[in-house]
Amino acid sequence: MLLIPYVLVILIIAILIFLLIPYSKTRSEFNNIILNNTKSTSKSTENFTLDDIKDLPGPVAKHFLYCGLIGTPKMSYMKAAFQNVNLISANKILKVNYTQYNFVEKPERFAYIESSLFGIPFEGFDSYKDGTGSMKGVIAKLFPIFDQRGPKMDKACLVTILAESLFIPNIALQDYIIWEEIDDTHAKATITCYGISASGIFTFNKDGAMIAFRTDDRIATDMDGSEREAEWSAIIEDYQTIDGIKLPKTLKAVWHFPEGDQIYFNENGSIVEITYY
Repeated sequence: MLLIPYVLVILIIAILIFLLIPYSKTRSEFNNIILNNTKSTSKSTENFTLDDIKDLPGPVAKHFLYCGLIGTPKMSYMKAAFQNVNLISANKILKVNYTQYNFVEKPERFAYIESSLFGIPFEGFDSYKDGTGSMKGVIAKLFPIFDQRGPKMDKACLVTILAESLFIPNIALQDYIIWEEIDDTHAKATITCYGISASGIFTFNKDGAMIAFRTDDRIATDMDGSEREAEWSAIIEDYQTIDGIKLPKTLKAVWHFPEGDQIYFNENGSIVEITYY
């Protein structure tokens, strides 16, 4: 019996060491998928041309010109990284680091979220590959607290790729996206892949900058698994110029609930770092 307290102390120390070491199964899974995808991705050797945008709706073509894309290399995939972002879930604010990759040739997207709950590591992994979407959360590196899949998640992940198509504008030129002009500052787009379609409306300002995307093809899903129907928006509040190209600087995501709008991602205005490959 005298050994029990010592065993407990050793067990607690072992758990603390495990939580503090950098390794995690979820991060390793994310890194391996990104490594495999980047290795198998065909790198584009073309530049954006005026001919590429001649059949796009007016405000979309104007956006390409506003961003200074003509004559620059077409990207094959994008990395976007946020640091210290406010993520609101289950009425709690989490400070998270968020890293995502979007791929052009096939509409694929992967995101890794790193945070903590009550001092215990929390990780999230969002994935859309081969037409299948998923969103899972893991606490203490080992224990799943949600793993959401199914047709609703497939569609939600697909429309997220559409929402971000002008963040990595080579996606906007792919055959799996169809554009429709609405007026001088609005255009509708529909993405179709693996037998699923999703659509939304892009809004542009008078200069041609895309400032918002709105859709009803997503379901608000919280960490506790609860679902609510609501329209969803991606908002660009500002642009920054990197290597002569205007890129989004501050991105936010909003649920439009009947009781009012909720900025659930990046309410604190963290700046995004975008890199093209």
